[in-house]
Amino acid sequence: MTYDLTKFDLGDMLKCSLSLRETAAGAPTLEISAQRVCRFLYDELHGADGQRACALVRCYKTNAYGSLDPDLQAVARDALGSEAPRSTMKVLTLMATVGQSAGWNSRHLSRGHRAIPLPSPEIVEKAPMIAQLIKELGLQLSYALQPSPDIVKELAGKRHGVFHVEHAFGSPYIPAQQEFVARFGIKSVVGFGGMLATGDLFAVILFATVHVPTSAAERFKSLALDVKSAFSRFNDRTIFNEMNLSTSSALRQPE
Repeated sequence: MTYDLTKFDLGDMLKCSLSLRETAAGAPTLEISAQRVCRFLYDELHGADGQRACALVRCYKTNAYGSLDPDLQAVARDALGSEAPRSTMKVLTLMATVGQSAGWNSRHLSRGHRAIPLPSPEIVEKAPMIAQLIKELGLQLSYALQPSPDIVKELAGKRHGVFHVEHAFGSPYIPAQQEFVARFGIKSVVGFGGMLATGDLFAVILFATVHVPTSAAERFKSLALDVKSAFSRFNDRTIFNEMNLSTSSALRQPE
C-alpha cells in the first residue's frame, strides 16, 4: 500500500499510522527499529504520479556523549574543534538512513551527519535546521540540551510535533542548497519527532522531491506518536546494534 505525500489525507494518515506501528514493532534495537521506519517511509510514500516521493529519509536521536562508542565520540570531538566534550553533552546521532544514493543507506557511510555535537544553545543556533526542528517540537533549546528530571517529567509525554519547510530551495533552514537541494530536486522537507521519557529527542526527516503542503505535513504529528511509542521501549543497552571492529572499519568510508 502506498500513500500520496502531496495530499496525505486523513485516510492515508490512519492507514500509514497502523502500518508504521507494525513495521517499527519487534525490533531488538532502536537502530533497527529506526531503519525499518525510514525504509517503510522511503518505499511507501509516493507522489501523485506514483513515483517515489522522497530522495532521502533519515532518523536522528540525541544521545549523551559518554554513552557513544569511541568511533562516534571521535566524530563528535572533531566537530567540536578545540572545545572539550562533556560526558553529558547531547550529540544528535544519525540512527538510520535510506535514500537513492548508495552512500545514503548506512549510517556508517555518512561523512558529516553521523554525530553532531550540541554543546550549547548558542552553537545550535548556528545550525538553523536543527535549531528550528527543536523549536517546532515546542522546546526551548536549553531544555533539549540539558533536560532536568523535572523538565523531562513535565514535557516527555507532551512534546511531539512537525518541522515543515514547504519550499526547500532557497530556505535558510536547509543547508547544502546547490549540492543537495538543487542537485536532487528537493522541493519540501518534513520532519516529525518528539521527546522520549529519557529526555532524549528523536526526529524522522523526509527530504521530498514532491511539493508537500502544510495540510499534509501536519498529519505527520500523529506518526510522531507511533514512532515515539516504538522507541520508548528501548533502554541504554538496546539503542545501537552490536558491531565487531572489522565490520565497523569496513564500513567507515566517505560519502
